[in-house]
Amino acid sequence: MAYRFWCGECGFKTPWLAESRGAQRQLEHYLKQHPGIPAGGHVETNRKNPEGGFGFLQVAGIALLLLIIVVSCRR
Repeated sequence: MAYRFWCGECGFKTPWLAESRGAQRQLEHYLKQHPGIPAGGHVETNRKNPEGGFGFLQVAGIALLLLIIVVSCRR
């Protein structure tokens, strides 16, 4: 899953990253831009384009395509 961290003090947001890397980038932003203020804001998850791997429909489509190829080769 990909995550984007938003600053609670300004309009800064991280790119879509792994959760640990995004949290680190947000903390670095706070230390540089808002020293002395605890990191805040919110986290957005990218459910449409998760990081890594195929979705179920993509795997099912590939499996169906392979099944069609195997069946057509047996004739």
